[in-house]
Parts: sequence; structure tokens; C-alpha cells
Amino acid sequence: MAAVDIIVGTVYGSAMSVAESLEEALIAAGHEAVLHEEAALADLNPEHFWLVVTSTTGQGELPADILPLFSELRDNSGPLPQLRYAVAALGDSSYEHYCGGGQLFNALLQELQATAATEMLTVDASETLDPEVPALKWLQGFMAKI
Repeated sequence: MAAVDIIVGTVYGSAMSVAESLEEALIAAGHEAVLHEEAALADLNPEHFWLVVTSTTGQGELPADILPLFSELRDNSGPLPQLRYAVAALGDSSYEHYCGGGQLFNALLQELQATAATEMLTVDASETLDPEVPALKWLQGFMAKI
């Protein structure tokens, strides 16, 4: 079984709700999962899988609670070729920068030479009222690869 660090960026709580559902599903499947709110780089283990669950705010930006980690990774981290990760991005396709927060985090991890374990999930708030449903379905594919 795998160890998974779940990293959350949320504005109104939807991403946190999704992250909590994913944490429960991972634990129920026998994985070790730890949810990190307002994580710092020192809180995370690059030997674990990272599961980033973030919403988007402003003009395709990251929420304030995940921005310090993003900045720390961008400014102070060397390459992370051992890191395997996945990103679940929440957004609203009626906005120009749909799921921009998740796209930013995904691009940074790729720049740091981390490897995506599966394709980034995008959840459209204008199409689903319950973002946990597509996230849990997507998680099955992620778990099959870890």
C-alpha cells in the first residue's frame, strides 16, 4: 500500500470537502493518507505520493492557503524526480481561466521533474453540484497506479 500526502487549496470549502472524501477512500482501500491544510514543504515527504486538490480563485490563481507552498516549491526546491503526484482541480468553465489553480500547480511539479501518476482531474462547478462524485471515480484510476 502507498503513503499519500493530500495537499489542499480551498476558498469556500469545496476542495476541502473533496480532499476529505479522497482521504477517506484512500484509507478505506488500505493506503496511508494524511491531509495537509496550509502545508509547508517541511510537512511533506517527496517519497510519498502527493495528491493536490485545489480550487481556483481570481484570474486563474491559487487559493491563499496553498500559495505559500507553491511559492516555496518554486523558489526553494530543487528537482524532485522521485516525486509522483496527481492533481484534482476544481473550477468553473464559465470563467476564462478554468481550473487555473490546478494547472499552475501541475505545471510547477512538472517543471520540478516530478511525474504525474495520472491525468489531472478537472471538476466543473457549472456541470456538477457534487464534486466528490467525479473525484472519487477519478481516484480509482489513481489508486490503480500507486
